Amino acid sequence: MANRSRKPTPKASKQNQPHAGMRKRVVKKPQKKLKRGSWLSSTLAIPTVASYAILLSSASLIMAFAWISVLFIFNPDQVSWLNKILPAWAQIPLGNHERPQTLKQIQLDLSKKNQIVGETLPLHQDAKNSFLLPIFQKRANCESDCEKLIELRVYQRSEELEFKSQSENYYYLATQLSVTGPEESFVISSSLDGTSEPQDISIPLPLTEVQRFDDGTPSLGVWFNLLGKRQQGTGAYGHVIYYNPERTNLLQMLSWTSPNGQLPKWQQVTGDGTKELVVDQTVGLEPHLQVYQVKPLKLFFKPIQLEAITLQTVALNDSAYQNALSIARSGLWTPAFEWLKFIKKQRKGVLPEAAQAQMDLIRLHSQLTKTQAQKKWASPSQEVLADLIDGRWGKALQVFEASPHNAQEIATLLKADEKRLWNRMVAALRVNPNRLEVQAWFALILAVQRGEGHTNSWLKAQPKITKDDLAYIQGLLARLNNEGTSGISSTHPSQIVGTVQPITQVTSTQWLQPNSSTDLKLTDNQVWYQVEVSAFHDGKRWLNSPFENLNQPKTSPAKFLWTTLGITSNPEIQIVVWLPNGEQQITIAAIKAVQLRGKVLRLLAAGPKIPENQNDVLQPKPLGLTNAALEWVQPSPITLQKLYRQNTQGVKVMLSSVWKSLQQSGEVPAGAIPTFEQMQEKLGDWPVQVIDLTNNVQPEIILTISAEAIASLNQSKPGIQGENIEQHHDRTIILSDSNEVIYTDFTGNDLQRLAAIAKLSGVQSLALLVENAHNYRLRRWSEKNQRFE
Repeated sequence: MANRSRKPTPKASKQNQPHAGMRKRVVKKPQKKLKRGSWLSSTLAIPTVASYAILLSSASLIMAFAWISVLFIFNPDQVSWLNKILPAWAQIPLGNHERPQTLKQIQLDLSKKNQIVGETLPLHQDAKNSFLLPIFQKRANCESDCEKLIELRVYQRSEELEFKSQSENYYYLATQLSVTGPEESFVISSSLDGTSEPQDISIPLPLTEVQRFDDGTPSLGVWFNLLGKRQQGTGAYGHVIYYNPERTNLLQMLSWTSPNGQLPKWQQVTGDGTKELVVDQTVGLEPHLQVYQVKPLKLFFKPIQLEAITLQTVALNDSAYQNALSIARSGLWTPAFEWLKFIKKQRKGVLPEAAQAQMDLIRLHSQLTKTQAQKKWASPSQEVLADLIDGRWGKALQVFEASPHNAQEIATLLKADEKRLWNRMVAALRVNPNRLEVQAWFALILAVQRGEGHTNSWLKAQPKITKDDLAYIQGLLARLNNEGTSGISSTHPSQIVGTVQPITQVTSTQWLQPNSSTDLKLTDNQVWYQVEVSAFHDGKRWLNSPFENLNQPKTSPAKFLWTTLGITSNPEIQIVVWLPNGEQQITIAAIKAVQLRGKVLRLLAAGPKIPENQNDVLQPKPLGLTNAALEWVQPSPITLQKLYRQNTQGVKVMLSSVWKSLQQSGEVPAGAIPTFEQMQEKLGDWPVQVIDLTNNVQPEIILTISAEAIASLNQSKPGIQGENIEQHHDRTIILSDSNEVIYTDFTGNDLQRLAAIAKLSGVQSLALLVENAHNYRLRRWSEKNQRFE
């Protein structure tokens, strides 16, 4: 360095002097005069700005590494980001700060917390390496489907040598997700029509099942469907969950609801190589499909999202395209799709990606409405409804003009319309105000809903309507005036339950029709059915057979009965047949006439031929019921043994009551009642259902007993074994919360049996649908008499 300092050299002592005769080589160096203090200032001049930076950076790194070390010791998950920059051999094991467990140990720990472990679902081909574990919890004050999903967990197999060498597999908890069902307001909103106000119900509904989407899902990750079903009706709801293997996390991607109970499915819609998720929210003949595309998202922990294809944004700046979207939004799917096909052809088969997606969504709806319109409908009103929804204006007019009866029935349909047909006609007139068929239908619906004055004013305001077209429309309106929409008006939906029997001959004079001039004729492939009504709702209350107080007037008895039964707007009835394998088959028939004779009410219906049960006593009779008649209630069965663990004392008393009842009916030998242990051994696996049937907030117990089960109790008793078993169907005993028998099929009449449990509109307690030797009957609990009547 420039100013290097040297220490002064001391004088050599004598012992350090060279010996005589030796020459000493002296090297002279130039010396600079050192100022006082120069060595100190030189030392202080060493650090520069860069030196300070190095010192500070070093201190920061030391502190950072110290902090990372602390985090790694106490919570390794906090330093997971380091794995993105570390080589594979130096990866930090995450989530492994707890000791791994076997599946049995995991299940035991969760059961100690009163949690119920569901069935494991594989995340990869080898289920031993990783799996999804659903966690359930029992719901309080529950009668059926009492286990609700509360959490999802992902477990991964330990790769550490200590555990990999064990005979059982050990797993670490990789990630977990708390689960809450969708709110009831969200679930019921999809089943409301446009005129109803959604209810503000914030109660979360339980999720009861976890399913994996196996086929057709996007290649990256694993998709799951969390499912719940409404106890009343056929609706379903749930969440779609995505497992991201790159980030090892679970994501809730979508909440869904379906009024018709259809589950979401992956299918090819847009043709871009990736399947879309389709949620079917169709109600009746009104199609409603939600289609979601998988789209990338620039988030580290959520790289993708489900994005709905919507028609609210116009994806192409073209007036014709905008008109097509406008009529599609109103529900005219097929005309909109045909228009879009023409637009695409004009553009040489190329549309922007967003416009093509909208077109594919419209095509999907059009396929449904086309299928409905091409079906053979038993009722003219249903046929016209399907045609109008599909935009088949001319074909619908042909049905309207076919007969006076058709005109009357269709007029009632138009009068009851809640904007769905009205909106379609308005949208169609907006894009083409001069189309005759649409003008005719708009005039008809205007006449039945707002009166003749509004109709005439509207017709006069049409600038391009010709005299011939005006005469044609006025002729259609005359059919309404002649047949009258006021002749029959029903303010309540038909709710009818009865027993169906095919018949071969019909005498017209024995039946009452709304239009007496119409002949009772069958179309191709139809047969006659007679429905003996067991019960129906007259708009105020339920009436049961025999109908003692149902007196038809001398004038217009047919109109009176059709109005009372509520079959004016929708004269359809479902015929339910049970096949030998237990499967239900439903056939739709059209009600053509009614008959009230000797307090017995019968309907005459025409429909396709149903399978014959060949007088099999074990097969239920064909059942007839209208669409709004009832809702089936099916509590989930459990075994007596499981019920015993929940209510030990109650089951002991119940088994004694059941055995006494079987003795009284002669099914088991009289004498001493076996011990509880003996009965439990024989009856423990019998299925039971728990549900409140008497509306006292306390559940009743429904015990269904097969012929084989009875035979097992009478192994020493001849006459029950062998072929006789095949002649006995399942029978039911219902016990109250005080363990008294309040219903039994063991009455000596083997032909009586409980067919189903149902919820009736306007009735607080549930009803029993009981089949006997001749017909079906509805029995409801009587608070006064404390029995089913």
